[in-house]
Amino acid sequence: MSNRISERKTPTAAEREARKVFRDADAKVAVSEYERAQQAFHANRERLKAERLAREAAAKRKTKT
Repeated sequence: MSNRISERKTPTAAEREARKVFRDADAKVAVSEYERAQQAFHANRERLKAERLAREAAAKRKTKT
């Protein structure tokens, strides 16, 4: 019968440091992807708002004349 805990080797200092660096890099990528998605969402929302306001203004001008 094999004990899995005893089979695991403890990571070396270099391995721990490498994991930390990769984890930090992955976190930065995730944050930048989130920020890009948020910027795209807000830009699209503003574009749609401008189009809606233009349609409403055109409808008001049309009903007045």
